[in-house]
Amino acid sequence: MSASGRDARKQDGAQAADAVRETAAEAPLHGNRQGDATGAESSAGGSPRVTGGRLMVLTGPTAVGKGTVEAELRRRHPEVWVSVSATTRAPRPGETNGRTYWFLDDAEFLDRERHGMFLETAVVHGMARYGTPLEPVLEHLRAGVPTILEIDLQGARRVRQRAKELGLDVVYVFLAPPSYDELVRRLIGRGTENEEQRRRRLETARIELASESEFDVTIVNRDVTQAADELWAVIAREYGLPL
Repeated sequence: MSASGRDARKQDGAQAADAVRETAAEAPLHGNRQGDATGAESSAGGSPRVTGGRLMVLTGPTAVGKGTVEAELRRRHPEVWVSVSATTRAPRPGETNGRTYWFLDDAEFLDRERHGMFLETAVVHGMARYGTPLEPVLEHLRAGVPTILEIDLQGARRVRQRAKELGLDVVYVFLAPPSYDELVRRLIGRGTENEEQRRRRLETARIELASESEFDVTIVNRDVTQAADELWAVIAREYGLPL
């Protein structure tokens, strides 16, 4: 494909992602109550299925750089849509409600969870609740927009459990650090946690690192640009897009 053809396809993909994103943003944490239609179609055998591309689930230990790699991926490939998770933790400096996370209190989060409005939920590091709003994910997949969930190990395991129920075809990607020592250095260097919080995150990180074999693809984040390129290669292969 020529450079102009690639650019045109990228622009078309970005416009499609923007169109679905605008629709989803109108009611980001609303949608179907449990027991209503999920937006999936029924197959001949009666099991629901979602038409469109494969869902990408990106998981990795704390401080491995998932957000940084995603930002680089989106900068170079704006046609990719990254799901915005909901959380009960307090916003960090520079984080924006609706862009970084949907920030909810416990009561709001639990109400949405009771009504089946999340694809998955988890209590992370024993400190805060996180969840993936379901309806925006289904909307983007139905539109054929390359869709990524950046979630923790618990969330990835819950998605695996629900994938068949919801008719989701999923690729599980693990983002790994070059070494455990480098992971510790990055966590300390970002300076956003106190000593107790770092201790809890590193305990969780050891469990997460041991789960790597559960994933379809591993990308080692030695360099952000290279990791973003490798992630795009996985997406491009699954969605039939040019490298």
